[in-house]
Amino acid sequence: MKMKDKVVMVTGGARGIGRATVLKFVKEGAKVSWCDLNEEASQELLKEIGEEHCFSTVNVGKAPSVREWAKEVFDRYGRIDVLVNNAGITRDNFLVKVKNGELVKEMPEQDFSDVIDINLKGVFHCTQAVAPYMVRQKKGVILSASSIVSSYGNLGQTNYAAAKAGVVGMTKVWAREFGRHNIRVNTVSPGFIETDMVKAVPAKVIEQMCAQTPLQRLGQPEEIANIYCWLASDEASFITGTNIAADGGLVLGT
Repeated sequence: MKMKDKVVMVTGGARGIGRATVLKFVKEGAKVSWCDLNEEASQELLKEIGEEHCFSTVNVGKAPSVREWAKEVFDRYGRIDVLVNNAGITRDNFLVKVKNGELVKEMPEQDFSDVIDINLKGVFHCTQAVAPYMVRQKKGVILSASSIVSSYGNLGQTNYAAAKAGVVGMTKVWAREFGRHNIRVNTVSPGFIETDMVKAVPAKVIEQMCAQTPLQRLGQPEEIANIYCWLASDEASFITGTNIAADGGLVLGT
């Protein structure tokens, strides 16, 4: 029960790593509010964990909705102890594709913007909305999902890699800005994790992913959730401004 009576906000909490994170914090005694655009999955999760927790249907790319959600959480629980910026999307495509000297395909600007809006600006919106509550209570933890591709790049992920590298950069700034208020800020960079997003990838590609990973397997959502919970707890009380790679050694294998 290392998070007993703490109030935790999780973005993208209805499925995948987000869902595992909600369940982990609940197990450790926290009161959890999550947001997700999948209301059906959120309702199912709420039935599983109980009405002392709550969710909102929020698009993290929209600042007013995020601020309203943060206020609702504070009004309900009286404090906000932890924010986990987990929500993310992909819109993969090569920057350009040239055949016989002719441009035949390129990444649509809208796909670039969509990923930046959720994966980068969403982290900005949520942190900006929640930070004032933490500053006033003189304590808090802000955790954000980066990705191992922010370190080594990945084919077809210009938008995703840019957003996730930006999250690491913002985290280092915020660790400096909020440290004097006893607010810790860190990122976690997962490798290939067994979520619905990865399950949609062809089996041959997944085999290649595992072959590149020294541990020879995909990670599990619960393994990332465990890291978030540890970083949020007092056991990690002297860690801030750090990016933790949880990739099974993938960077070593590339």
